[in-house]
Amino acid sequence: MKEDITITVTDQEGTKHTLICPLDMGLSLKDICKAYELPMEAMCGGMAMCATCHCFILSETITLPEKSNIEDALLSELFNTQATSRLACQIYLTAQMDGLAVEIPAD
Repeated sequence: MKEDITITVTDQEGTKHTLICPLDMGLSLKDICKAYELPMEAMCGGMAMCATCHCFILSETITLPEKSNIEDALLSELFNTQATSRLACQIYLTAQMDGLAVEIPAD
């Protein structure tokens, strides 16, 4: 079984970062972005209360958990959402997400 996965995060300047993500720590996409010191605010600390960890999912073939009603409601309050918008704090990393690509939108 895989012990880690690789994901690619594009920051607000368009720079791509390759992140090696351990799977044995129960980390979310927000957690790994913060660990790599990427520019993701995540003001509420991952409680799905602020939407400052908003990101776009660029991978079309990787299955993610369904959005909760809370996540949907928070995303609906943002001005720059797309069909692929998600809150990084609500996506917990799994082996099936190997190769995931996401983008942190500009403010």
